[in-house]
Amino acid sequence: MRYRRADTPGATYFFTLNAAERSEHLLTHHIDALRDSFRTVRRSRPFVLDAVCVLPDHLHLLMALPGEDADFATRIMLIKPAR
Repeated sequence: MRYRRADTPGATYFFTLNAAERSEHLLTHHIDALRDSFRTVRRSRPFVLDAVCVLPDHLHLLMALPGEDADFATRIMLIKPAR
């Protein structure tokens, strides 16, 4: 499937990410692993994390990309599986 996605370099994007198992409190129980995941991805693909709201089964975030970059999809993909 082809999604329509914004591709504005240097933009700030809002995301809501859901845990695969919504009945668990994975994000809050493993908050240190989530923080490490953000740090690891930021080293290889820079971004500014303007805001984050972590709830037990999902999170909201505002991510600002560098001026020449619009590839938020790869960053989100890399953040999600890291444990």
